Amino acid sequence: MSTKLTGLRGFILIWVGQVFSMIGSSMTHFAMSIWAWQKTGQATPLALVGFFSVAPLIIFSPFAGVLVDRWNRKLVMALSDIGAGLVTLVIFILLVTDNLEIWHLYITGAVGGLFGAFQWPAYSAAISLVVPKKHYARTSGMISMAEFGVGIVAPILAGILMPLIDVTGIILIDLITLVIALLCLLPVLIPEPKRAHIEAVTGKFFNELMYGFRYLFDRPSLLYLQMVFFLGNFFFSIGWTLVTPMILASTNSNSTILGTVHSAGAIGGLVGSSLLTAWGGTKKKIHGVLVGWIISGILGMCLMGIGRSLPFWIAANFFIMFVMPLINGSNQAIWQAKVAPEVQGRVFSVRRFIAQLTAPISMAVAGPLADKVFEPALKSDVHWLSRIFGSIFGKSAGAGMSLIIFISGMLVAGVGVGAYRSYRVRNVEELIPDHDAAAS
Repeated sequence: MSTKLTGLRGFILIWVGQVFSMIGSSMTHFAMSIWAWQKTGQATPLALVGFFSVAPLIIFSPFAGVLVDRWNRKLVMALSDIGAGLVTLVIFILLVTDNLEIWHLYITGAVGGLFGAFQWPAYSAAISLVVPKKHYARTSGMISMAEFGVGIVAPILAGILMPLIDVTGIILIDLITLVIALLCLLPVLIPEPKRAHIEAVTGKFFNELMYGFRYLFDRPSLLYLQMVFFLGNFFFSIGWTLVTPMILASTNSNSTILGTVHSAGAIGGLVGSSLLTAWGGTKKKIHGVLVGWIISGILGMCLMGIGRSLPFWIAANFFIMFVMPLINGSNQAIWQAKVAPEVQGRVFSVRRFIAQLTAPISMAVAGPLADKVFEPALKSDVHWLSRIFGSIFGKSAGAGMSLIIFISGMLVAGVGVGAYRSYRVRNVEELIPDHDAAAS
């Protein structure tokens, strides 16, 4: 008699292990950020660590998706965790031997990002095989709940423990939580997908690599839905990139106010994730996606830009993060229902590839737009932007960035409203059959 766990119980066990691992990883990230700041006193090295960690996710995601569909998903998840653990172990050894340098973090970040490129599609595809379809949105809510909960707990724990056990102790905790995650994964049975789409599972690697792109172009409703996220993420990221510098510029670099605003967002995300977990989301998932985009634009980014004071920033960030689980959970439920599990790895990796493209583009646009155009314009008495918007946003430091954030919010809401006017997006759940119905 098999003792392997399946269904929702199996997912919950994996989820518990991932929560522990995420807490450990987040504590290490927090501790290493402080270590890097104390060593250099500059923001650029921290930004480069983030760049080298994200770049492999963008570059290798389509390749990883093909391999995830070829390989055993449970094995890929385990190897991804082990690979991340080995990277952490290397940092630990360099640290205790007093040999760790900033450039080591660039290399380890890139290697860790490479393993991360495999982790997400394997995890997403495995959930589709383990959990019944009716629980897709609920499991997405649980994942979001874990992410936001970790965002609250991990920095507090790391801040308390660092004076007692130093960075090396934090890293040891990270390694222990990784072992817990692997132990939670072992008893869970992750079925192999039915090889219904033979043409997608066999063939030359390049053909399989392009399959995810062809899959979207052959299904315009899913392609348009993905473009909603591409445009929404692009406009949202422009404003979101400027939230931290706007608050610091407006408050004379008050880190307490900044931390309060971010904590409010984490609490909002946790509340939203808990609600989605208990509720399961809207019956028609596309409503959760599009209404969520509209709320995040108007009650989130617009309020963040026009508020210009702490109470408004707290409320705005709460609403932004509150609806994120609804948007992402509803969207994930659509894709899990429509895409056959045997090809989810490559299709979901292409989704991630398209979405991640917005990050560097938005960052490249937002900074110069604020520094060279909007900030000087709002401080001027003669510029047309100042004449129109100066009475609303003020003319002090941060006003130009507030205006950009407000405009980005309007554009984000516009993406949601525009998508509702698209027949293919609005009716994606009817136009694209569920993968089990299509197979039968």
